[in-house]
Amino acid sequence: MTSSTPYDVRDAEVIVVGSGLAGMTAALQLAPRAVTLITKTAGLPGGSSLYAQGGIAAAVGPGDRPEDHAADTVAAGAGLVDAAMAALLTRDGAAEVRRLLADGLPFDRAPDGSPLLGREAAHGAARIVHAGGDATGRTLVTALADRLRATPSVRVETDAFAVDLVLRNGRVCGLLACHGQGWVLHRAPRVILATGGIGATFARTTNPAEATGDGLAIAARAGAMLADLEFVQFHPTALAVDADPVPLLTEALRGAGALLLDRQGRRFMPDEHPLAELAPRDVVARAIGRRVAAGEQVFLDLRPALAAKPGGFPTVLALCAEHGLDPFAEPMPVAPAAHYHMGGVVTDADGRTSLEGLWACGEVACTGVHGANRLASNSLLEALVFGARVARDVADRPLAPLPPFALPRPPAVAADVGHALLDAIGAEARTALYDGAGLVRNGLGLLAARRKLDRLAAALDTLRCEDGDEASPDIVRHWGEARNRLLVGRLVVHAALAREESRGAHCRSDHPLPNPASISRTLTLSELAGTAGPLPGDAACCIL
Repeated sequence: MTSSTPYDVRDAEVIVVGSGLAGMTAALQLAPRAVTLITKTAGLPGGSSLYAQGGIAAAVGPGDRPEDHAADTVAAGAGLVDAAMAALLTRDGAAEVRRLLADGLPFDRAPDGSPLLGREAAHGAARIVHAGGDATGRTLVTALADRLRATPSVRVETDAFAVDLVLRNGRVCGLLACHGQGWVLHRAPRVILATGGIGATFARTTNPAEATGDGLAIAARAGAMLADLEFVQFHPTALAVDADPVPLLTEALRGAGALLLDRQGRRFMPDEHPLAELAPRDVVARAIGRRVAAGEQVFLDLRPALAAKPGGFPTVLALCAEHGLDPFAEPMPVAPAAHYHMGGVVTDADGRTSLEGLWACGEVACTGVHGANRLASNSLLEALVFGARVARDVADRPLAPLPPFALPRPPAVAADVGHALLDAIGAEARTALYDGAGLVRNGLGLLAARRKLDRLAAALDTLRCEDGDEASPDIVRHWGEARNRLLVGRLVVHAALAREESRGAHCRSDHPLPNPASISRTLTLSELAGTAGPLPGDAACCIL
């Protein structure tokens, strides 16, 4: 690639960025409108949805009500859940799951055809719908991917790395992306971000490698309103092995009777919370994290769950076997790992962001349904509900024709930048964020993380060229992911410093009590620039 090489310009009616459950749901429900779905993965499906072992929470069982599900959602969110949005999620969610059941998707069912329902932490009823035992995400998104491939109105562009939005006068006019063959400007009046979470910005995570916060960073550079970025959920029971990402031991195990044990083989969760192993995730994660930080091992005894649900956890058994562990013989070592981001791009009930022409759904969005701590198995539900709502709003909302705008200049990455250097910057950034803004935080650690991330961002920005040969698409993607990791990390640290209290997944050892007056907090990239000085590279989004 050279800077003198013209890039392709492709027109689209709607662009969807992301190939997880939210993105595929939106693309499918937009049919027969013409949709271009862009994903940086090599194929469908992608993202964290594929690895979701837990099921989908929905009030579809006898005697259960969406209102009860909403109450559990509000309670888990530690005072920051938007009650109206929680009611919408659980009401629409029950309808969406019933639709999928009626549509024949491969959920686990009883002999009479009714869904088999499990119970997970902080739920007052058994309302978790599963597919393939503990392979719900994989089963569901694989089925949707097959339908997407058979939908002629959807064009799927794989190995395509979304870099920046293109705007004119605050309106989204398209998306600049780096494909395998070079740069492409996707010119479109409607863009839907469904890029998932930020787990891979942390050194220890259950998320796949592609979860580098791309959509959040793209929206931030474009000036979109963001919220609740400090709230990062750490899953309590990731397998304590040397792997990246670390394997997840689903919450459904504890719902089926698995027990947490200390190094003496004693249960400790009954002393931590009345719900013991079924306490909210933040409570369980910190109880385990304190022991791990003190040099102790913590174990999850799967045997009660495996006996209660024979054949119910094939994914977990395969993961344990892959690491040479036998859960039938002994308890499994566990430790918390970064898992889910409650914050994101601020949207309304229809997924509209603060920028005209931009929608967001799934984990990249902040709808207010999770507050400070997401209720177990509400993530796939959120993707289904808001993917569908975004599709309806995009289809129904008229927009004026695109105004004329100048073609943006792609960021120029130096041709001699290698994988090793970019990987080293990325690894340092992940470690800095995990150490400074992990499970338990304090002001000094957050400030140290901010200084480190600022220095790394400045170093990354030097790896550009003004003219001449540019890097290959593969290097551009690695550079872009490093840029996104650093920006997201700095935003998370900034938000965590501003919240001087402990609430839900945000725990400050120097501010251990909640502040009753605290509310959800919004910010934009300009606020970060005002506190951390100039933002190398990040301010150079395509505002025309």
